Amino acid sequence: MDYVFKLVVIGDSAVGKTQLLSRFSRNEFCRDGMATVGVEFQTKTIFIEKKLIKAQIWDTAGQERYRSITSAYYRGALGALIVYDITKWPSFERVPQWLEDLRMHADPSVVIMLIGNKCDLEGLRSVSVETGREFAEREGLLFLETSAMDATNVEKAFLTVLERIYKVGTRKCLDINVERPLMLKPGFKGTRLDVQEDQERYSCCSA
Repeated sequence: MDYVFKLVVIGDSAVGKTQLLSRFSRNEFCRDGMATVGVEFQTKTIFIEKKLIKAQIWDTAGQERYRSITSAYYRGALGALIVYDITKWPSFERVPQWLEDLRMHADPSVVIMLIGNKCDLEGLRSVSVETGREFAEREGLLFLETSAMDATNVEKAFLTVLERIYKVGTRKCLDINVERPLMLKPGFKGTRLDVQEDQERYSCCSA
């Protein structure tokens, strides 16, 4: 293992965060999902420029009562996907709040992508592609629309963020003035987190 990258997937409840993660990590989709409780994570290993990268992806609960709990997990994240449901305008309206929370708790160099999920439901759309893209451009975010159900752009979204993290981290590691490299070095043992084993769920039936 060459590097470990921590990503967080955030956004309102029921926008499809866990489904996106399940599609990316195991190529699975479950129509009858249950709400994520607290924070869960999954991993996937990929190659970027012949380097073995382990992506540790944290799936956070979208319910308001978990906001104070999950904010602690932003710390140490190198990348983030902020997800809204293109068929639910309120989930897009709350994106600025999620972005504010992320910028408050995460590293200033965190790579952020805005995701408009459920683009397969075009007939129910309430947030236009242009609206999502304009917000992303204004805030300096990457942007894609995805569908966890039919896998549209799911792999592309995660890989784009991971590749950007790798490139940003490589540049920073070459800068002798940088005190903290963005990437965890080979052999890094990590810091123990007080997370119950039952939080590390691998069922596709979470949402």
